[in-house]
Amino acid sequence: MPVRRLIVNADDFGLTLGVNQAIAEGHSRGIITSSTLMANGRAFDNAVRFAHDLPNLSVGCHAVLVDGAPVARPEQVRCLLAPVGKEVLPFEPIRSGSVRAVAATAGGKRRFYDGFGQVAMLSLRGKLNKAQIANEVAAQIEKIQHAGIQVSHVDAHKHLHMLPDVAEGIMAGAHETGVRKIRNPFVPLRPIVMAQVMRRPRLWPRYSEVTLLRSYYHGFKSRLKHYGMTTPDGSFGVVVTGALDMDMFKVVMGCVPDGTWEFVCHPGYVDEELSHVRTRLRDSREKELKVLTSPDAKQILADHKIELISYGELAAND
Repeated sequence: MPVRRLIVNADDFGLTLGVNQAIAEGHSRGIITSSTLMANGRAFDNAVRFAHDLPNLSVGCHAVLVDGAPVARPEQVRCLLAPVGKEVLPFEPIRSGSVRAVAATAGGKRRFYDGFGQVAMLSLRGKLNKAQIANEVAAQIEKIQHAGIQVSHVDAHKHLHMLPDVAEGIMAGAHETGVRKIRNPFVPLRPIVMAQVMRRPRLWPRYSEVTLLRSYYHGFKSRLKHYGMTTPDGSFGVVVTGALDMDMFKVVMGCVPDGTWEFVCHPGYVDEELSHVRTRLRDSREKELKVLTSPDAKQILADHKIELISYGELAAND
């Protein structure tokens, strides 16, 4: 009998105290089953404490390769670092017990490039080094593991692993550290969702981007096989990030096919700390939390016979 399963994953765990609190609430009284933790997030330690208090929340690594500072030593990740003097300051410096990591210093720490577009251009020009990406991803995963968390899966901040060489590096780093599950970032282009997106002009650029990037999907599947990685059938929520409301949630859930899928979300509370972070997602985070903790969301899932699971429950044959 066909079954529909859904992983609801909250990104940006560790970004701020308000984001951490929202993710914890979204899990304890809502539909969030999994989350991915930023090893270089300013609220990393607070997120770790939440993770230890929430044993049923599957916690993965939200690999940050843009808009932040590296965990690995700079000489190990040169291809990812912006030129000296370029201001990229969304995260505080971090410290790590990882053997790969370098202790942060006050000022002068090299930073990643700013945003998806710059790294995409490096990728197109063949300037990314897959081994260096693997170094950084492994360092980030190890930092989380050394904090006593069993890392259930990995994904990439800004969905950067849609790019082939980034996907290769992330899978290599994950494989090295014993992580065998990864987000499938590619979006099912369902007609009914497209119709809803067309009514919201501010979503058009994102829809165009993910449509263009679908050309990398078959290469992504080949890399999964090479590294022995397990992934859901695809992700919902990527296109509607920043615009999720209950009406859109109901439409998206009505489009979930048979199989195992992921719904990507970004809940949070807007506080002073968030104002110092480079992100386009602010007020939308509280709106998402309201949807994710609403009894209506649970009823919509029940109406469509969608079973909630976590990444920890994702099996190789799902």
